Amino acid sequence: MALQKKKLARRKGDGLAPFFMLGLAVFLLIITSIYPFFWLFRYVLYDYNGFIAYYTGLDNVKRLFSDVIFWKSVLHTFEYAAMKLVIVIPVSLLLAVIISSNIPGSKLFRGVFFLPTVISAAVYSLIFTFVFAVFNGPLNAVLQDLHVINAPIDWLGSAKWVMISIVMVAVWGAIGNYMIYFISGLTSIPNEVYESCMIDGANAPQTFFRITLPMLSPILKVILLLAVTGAFKDYESIIVLTNGGPNNRSNVMFSYIYNLIFSSSTTPQIGYATVLSIIAALIIGAITAIYLYFARKLDDVV
Repeated sequence: MALQKKKLARRKGDGLAPFFMLGLAVFLLIITSIYPFFWLFRYVLYDYNGFIAYYTGLDNVKRLFSDVIFWKSVLHTFEYAAMKLVIVIPVSLLLAVIISSNIPGSKLFRGVFFLPTVISAAVYSLIFTFVFAVFNGPLNAVLQDLHVINAPIDWLGSAKWVMISIVMVAVWGAIGNYMIYFISGLTSIPNEVYESCMIDGANAPQTFFRITLPMLSPILKVILLLAVTGAFKDYESIIVLTNGGPNNRSNVMFSYIYNLIFSSSTTPQIGYATVLSIIAALIIGAITAIYLYFARKLDDVV
């Protein structure tokens, strides 16, 4: 009997162990994620400036539908995300393939391309403000020396060039991160597969499109999901580079929301920013759901 009681006590202790180990993680999740999410809904119906909350009813929601700047920022977000994804995914994959081929100095190049991911977006964006400077900026100087342009371009102050400029910075900051993901996927492909392709006489393009890409599809779907959600949530570098200008041309959803709360030129509008944050989250959630739906459909077809 005593032995059975000890076994039962041990089983109960084993059953409680996972709860004790997960307890701290669950507590932190509630405090840092779940509680702030519900805290947002508290101020949907209020005009809150960080100190005093005034009940305004549905005024914040009504303002949303007439806020032209916000809806333009939504369109700018889609434009920015599309331009970034079209560039960063193919270039990251190309770099991963080149570096994985064991070229001389591949480890050095891997570190160089990955370096921007460990630097704060605010820091490297500040550096790019000097690179894009109209006068004495390195980019304009090089392009003029190469006779590509005749006069300096106002990269960050021109509505024509500002979106291209911030996308260039975004690609530079993200390319190394996705490159590492692709490299990890490439290393999981057995060398025997490539040896069989060589024996069958397949050339490099055929090997890439018929072997490498299909076998990368599982990690490619994860990378695309991270890239899509990351592109829609970008705003740090935009705040530093242009603060949404000129004339709101580079304003994206979260840079607009950020300025509503933290801009020193206006009173904090936390109540209205809360409504916009919820709408932005719903947009990103819808984009993610659509992507997952088509990714699942693609798996069923394959």
